[in-house]
Amino acid sequence: MGAAYVPHRTTTSADVAPQHGGAGNGEHAQNSVVLAFLPTGDAGKTAVGARGRTPDAQLEAELASVPGLSVGIMSATQGVYQTEQFLLDVTQGARISSSDYPTHHPPAMSVRAIGAGAVVNGWHAARRRAEAAPQLLRPGLLASSIPGGAAYAGITGEEDIDAIAGAGLSGQVAELSLGPARTLAARVAALNRRRRLLIADLPGGVQGHDDLRALGAGRAAGELLIVVQRAPQGTGGELLWVAAAGLPGGGGRELSSQTTNERGLIASVDLAPTILDHLGLRPIPADMRGDPIHTDGELHSASLRALEARLRVIGGRRLEALGFLLGAWALLLLACARRRPARAWAMRTGALGVLWAPVAVLITGALEPSAAVELATITLACLALGALTDLLLAWPRAPLAPALVAVAAIVVDAFAHTQLLMRSLLGPNPILGARFYGVGNELKSGLAVLVLAAVAGALYPLAQSASGRRRAVIVMAGAGVLLAVVEGSARVGAGVGGVILVCAAFAVATVMLLPGAVTRRRVLIVFVSPIVGLVALALLDLLTAHGAGHYTGSILHARSAGDLRDVIVRRYGAAWDELHNHAMPYATAVALAYAAVGYSRRERLLAPVAGDPLWRAVFAGGLTAGVVGALVEDSGPLLFVVAIFALGCVASYLWGGEITRHSPAQPAERSQSAREPHAAPRCAEAGSTPAR
Repeated sequence: MGAAYVPHRTTTSADVAPQHGGAGNGEHAQNSVVLAFLPTGDAGKTAVGARGRTPDAQLEAELASVPGLSVGIMSATQGVYQTEQFLLDVTQGARISSSDYPTHHPPAMSVRAIGAGAVVNGWHAARRRAEAAPQLLRPGLLASSIPGGAAYAGITGEEDIDAIAGAGLSGQVAELSLGPARTLAARVAALNRRRRLLIADLPGGVQGHDDLRALGAGRAAGELLIVVQRAPQGTGGELLWVAAAGLPGGGGRELSSQTTNERGLIASVDLAPTILDHLGLRPIPADMRGDPIHTDGELHSASLRALEARLRVIGGRRLEALGFLLGAWALLLLACARRRPARAWAMRTGALGVLWAPVAVLITGALEPSAAVELATITLACLALGALTDLLLAWPRAPLAPALVAVAAIVVDAFAHTQLLMRSLLGPNPILGARFYGVGNELKSGLAVLVLAAVAGALYPLAQSASGRRRAVIVMAGAGVLLAVVEGSARVGAGVGGVILVCAAFAVATVMLLPGAVTRRRVLIVFVSPIVGLVALALLDLLTAHGAGHYTGSILHARSAGDLRDVIVRRYGAAWDELHNHAMPYATAVALAYAAVGYSRRERLLAPVAGDPLWRAVFAGGLTAGVVGALVEDSGPLLFVVAIFALGCVASYLWGGEITRHSPAQPAERSQSAREPHAAPRCAEAGSTPAR
């Protein structure tokens, strides 16, 4: 157990997979990989003098100071960080949410020396747990794909759980070396001459930094060095620092992969494919769902540290920001409650302000301010934009502005790689480990409602004539196609469920604008439109993302009906879990109640626009977006709640125009005043009225 190194051990058949194509030839015969774990703590502070930095920032500075290393942020797990689950995910090159397993936590695991190697206690229980999950997971696939298996070098008396990363399918580590910290570098060098994959635990403090520099300086040609932060359980290990030397492109750069499509960000499942790809062991097993890591642009440590800090606070500020915005809207309504015109202005301004939220969060995503500043900035920006839009655009056309700006900003952000959406409070929230880019579930159904309202506002009251209705049909269908491309394209929205809900929502809205009664043919159009959208999305993925899009990767590349079944089971399992999450049961119940009341009193709801067909189509299409989104997305009820909330804001805006009129029973006067712009009033205390 305490020897400096141990002799070569004959591996078992369970630990060694058949030779892959490319292994053993001259080009890759000497390639090797060292996967080293470096603990968080005072190492960076004492080694590189990073006074005042957090431990994570200290570690990034330490990694960046080592010549030849490229640095990135790694999404360690999907869900709450658990060390054993993270290591199992590394060995299998695939992962799912902990809630998708039969038990949320992996079994207790430990490493026990046997002869020259080791065995992982609890491995068979971990294998059984993985086999019961709704995806083909094979713990140990990485080491078993490498002839000879993997070795582990650790420190006597220190935790050696990281040896799990070198275990094969049977849970055995081919070679084990434990000894004092001062001999670690020498033992790593000795093992590296015999094994193509070596797992090593570096010590903390200055000794660990010195060993890391020694590994970097002594790295031979053809050797890939990967350094991963070791985070104790329960310390926010969902995001870990990672560095690599030996990748094409050289050192001093930022890491990325096709899994995340984000500069500076990779996932734990990318480690196994990267290792096998470097060793020339191709093709990479289909059960590994990650992608090889690559370098992407010059290293900017300050920017990376800011990104890591930003990703950690996004989730906690979402509901706070919504609460502040709604609270400010309520205060505005109270302040303007004494006079009817002022109250109407406050209704319109607040409703439009909420519709501007997808744009306002991009502003704070760029600024990355403190919590208090961010909440205040979002609230003030939303209300200011709402008031300005109400002033410049005549009722009911104002939703056109936030819709156009929001969609354009998302597209520009995607193609410019500015990462504003990812850093925003309404982005995909990469710390959860399920989505790293594109339009997140919080926006999909809300964007559909926003664009529907924009079309109706822009065309109102065009649909009141037969010729105008035909034009409205064309515009509504065209807007649906464009939004489906934005939400579904691998380079922009990357949302399969977004395509389905957008196609269904706009198909319903378009069919409702057609003259005459609903027929079987029109119902068929509604049901077929999502299928047509998925086929178009597949072609778009193949043309623009070379088949690497989320849809083609998860659906079209499925090898069997079982794979498709697993995708469906995981999605609905996650949706069911979301329904039980925190306040979601109450929010869902309230949303269902509002939807039922709105439908039963739809004529009253549409009174401000005299039951105009365009606005009737908006509410029908928006409700469809929420229902379909809840059925096809893994966030389930969240999409329904967001859609109903957005429709409520649209209704508030419409009624903010209605209650300024003296007689709601005079459609001619209502139609005329709808075309007249109005100015924002001061509140009741000022005693002014809006100009109409």
